Amino acid sequence: MFSCKFGRLISGLCIPKAAPMCGMSPTGFSWSAVCQRRTLRLQRTQKNPEPCHLSLRQSSHATVDPDEVRRFQLLSSKWWDEQGEFAALHAMNDLRVPLIRDNLLNMHPKNHPGRPLSGLKILDVGCGGGLLTEPLGRLGASVLGIDPVEDSISTAQVHASYDPELRGRLRYQACTLEELSAEAEEAGRFDAVVASEVVEHLADLETFAFCCNHMLKPGGSLFITTINKTNLSYALGIVVAEQLLRIVPNGTHDWEKFISPVELERLLESNGFSVQTVQGMLYNPLSGAWSWTNSTAINYALRAVKVRDDVQPEPTDGTEEEESHRTGTHS
Repeated sequence: MFSCKFGRLISGLCIPKAAPMCGMSPTGFSWSAVCQRRTLRLQRTQKNPEPCHLSLRQSSHATVDPDEVRRFQLLSSKWWDEQGEFAALHAMNDLRVPLIRDNLLNMHPKNHPGRPLSGLKILDVGCGGGLLTEPLGRLGASVLGIDPVEDSISTAQVHASYDPELRGRLRYQACTLEELSAEAEEAGRFDAVVASEVVEHLADLETFAFCCNHMLKPGGSLFITTINKTNLSYALGIVVAEQLLRIVPNGTHDWEKFISPVELERLLESNGFSVQTVQGMLYNPLSGAWSWTNSTAINYALRAVKVRDDVQPEPTDGTEEEESHRTGTHS
């Protein structure tokens, strides 16, 4: 039932209609009220720059947000319920697995029928229960999945143990990205780093970008899927999904942690990456399927390539980052 309501709300927001544009939609949803609330939040952020998440990212040097860890700890046993809280992530594999496979094959053309990614090493950051780690392993890659939630790693290990085909291809480790980056034997050995639906939950994106660079071989690929920071993502991701229809628990997402493609590209390029592609993604709650779209207003996928490894983390006074935060936020 909620899927039907959600679909009607998406239609009301995405398709121009003469009557609802200036006031209330037929569902009672006030788009203008959402915009006003978002504007007030931005004004408060600009008047009080110290609490801004971007400033915290600069100073914390820890990618993990303890509140996010606690939240996912409660969901750690539900990763492989394809009709549960992670249903959309299961469906997203239809887009993200081919995205990773095809781009890696373009850069590493090999002839391994049935195992096209054989010989490649992939790091899956924030792997959760292994929803993306396993299909990459089945394509022949050697995959290391990391997550700070130990129970999620246990869930991933148990599930992978049921498939003999994955034996020897997957490894899981309960740790943060910065902890792994500090291990000399792991640095600079991966052909690709994947962070799918992760960056919107992190506390320090500067450290994240620096560590991703550190883990990759020269020319290695970084794949990210995340949520844009726009009016529409606030309306659908926060107001509709959490507060109105309660499709996901209230507090699952913090809109202040969402990041625009422009801001993310700027961050990555300052940390030794060259962004190659940015593509919009759209989820249909009625069919439960994802599709590619030209619009990046809500979800998007980004692919970048490591072009240098001489990056050093540089502390800032927050002024430039705050200006980037304002200019990178658009609808």
